[in-house]
Amino acid sequence: MIAALNSATLEIRTPDQLTLARRAVQEWATRLAFSVVERTKFVTAASEIGRNTLVHGKGGAMEISEVQRDGRQGLRLVFQDQGPGIADLQRAMADGFSTANSMGLGLGGTRRLVNEFDISSQPGEGTRVVITQWKRR
Repeated sequence: MIAALNSATLEIRTPDQLTLARRAVQEWATRLAFSVVERTKFVTAASEIGRNTLVHGKGGAMEISEVQRDGRQGLRLVFQDQGPGIADLQRAMADGFSTANSMGLGLGGTRRLVNEFDISSQPGEGTRVVITQWKRR
């Protein structure tokens, strides 16, 4: 069972707010003494999903929580928007798929960077992405 210890919610509706959200993830991971590699991977994943929340989801929020499970510490981020949603999640998760003329590595790449990844989306209702990184013992 996962226990949430501390949490905060940050709006992601402007590029400046996205920068603040990235900085918060960096600071929380540093405070929990994540390794440089763990921290870099998690901040990169947060940046990608935060950017998707802003650009594709038309803005939303990120909840950051310090979590614990079986004596392990971690960070969990929940991104939520009320944007147009994703019509075909399986296709969106495939490498090479892009709606923004990019390399199409965003969602699939993010999934590979973190320990836990969950996404749910309904067209016309928005998208929710939950990512978790556990601190190595």
